[in-house]
Parts: sequence; C-alpha cells; structure tokens
Amino acid sequence: MASALIVIDVQNDFCPGGALAVPEGDLIVPGINALMDDFDTVVLTQDWHPAGHSSFASSHAGKSPYELAEMPYGPQVLWPDHCVQGSGGADLHADLNVTRANVIIRKGTNPAIDSYSAFFENDQTTPTGLEGYLKSLGVTEVTMVGLATDFCVQFSALDAVRLGLEVTLREDLCRAIALDGSLQTAQIAMDEAGISRI
Repeated sequence: MASALIVIDVQNDFCPGGALAVPEGDLIVPGINALMDDFDTVVLTQDWHPAGHSSFASSHAGKSPYELAEMPYGPQVLWPDHCVQGSGGADLHADLNVTRANVIIRKGTNPAIDSYSAFFENDQTTPTGLEGYLKSLGVTEVTMVGLATDFCVQFSALDAVRLGLEVTLREDLCRAIALDGSLQTAQIAMDEAGISRI
C-alpha cells in the first residue's frame, strides 16, 4: 500500500519569532527530516495568503487577533497577519529538507476564504488538488506532522479520513497553538474519527 508523509505549514511565521508563533514549532524540524526517508511521497503544505486576507484581524475594523468573525462559510478565528505571499514569514523553515518534497501545496490563496486543511478550503468544498494528486499515486495511507496540531494539522487529518485515507498523526512531530482548549477539542475529534495518534 502506498503511503505519503504530509508536512503541514512548517513556515517561519509559525515558528518562534514569527507573526503567529507556535511554541517550540522549530523543534520538530530535525525529526520531520529524519522521517522523510521512510516515505516514497513527501508533500509539504504552505499557508500562502494574499495581503489583506479576510482571515486577518487587521482586515476587520475594531477586531483583534483571536476574536471570532462570522464568514459566509461559518465562524472564523481572526489571526494576526501571517504567511503573506512572498514574505520571509511565508517561507518554509530554513532547516526543513525541501529537496525531498514531491509537491508543495499552497493554501489560503483565495482572499475571501481561509484554508486550514491541506485538502479543502474552509468552505469544505473547494479542493486544493492534494486529493487528486495522492489518488493518482495510489496513496491510501498518510502520516501527518507539522503546525499547528489543533488547527491546520487537525483539519487536514479529518479531511483525509473523510476522503477514505488511513491517517496516522505523529504527535511528537507536531506542536499546538492551544487556544482556549483547542488542543483537547482537536484530540477528541481526531480520536472519534479513528485517527491513530502516536
């Protein structure tokens, strides 16, 4: 059975010193690099927002980062400006072994809708193209690592299950934002979906 490693958003803005830093986000890089050798297919994802993206708190008068806003597709956490296309913050971490990547999926490029998942935008219907890519390779199992456990990693893992893939989450190679109990909520959702957390 073909398997793939999906490395979620290991970018400068999600690492210490970045605009939306995940605590210890950089510490997972060596382990991810080592794990790449176990997979024929390695997928990297990259948050890639245009400036003024609708998920940025700065795009909403009177709103602060981490407040909720109602969008046409449902509630949306408003974030600090991060991973703006072409910025240093959007770059993949300098120590990440990008030469092993078979493909890089960029998400969050539509200014009107956020995209946590590697598979779909937050409307749950607009695809990124990753599903078709994996299907063309006959991939049936995926292992997920990266940032952040409780947002982009969780949404990617849940969508992968929904698409019929067998999903393993390497928790030691993920880190969480842990916003108001978001990590515990994510763990429960992933357990209920049958995702193997190791």
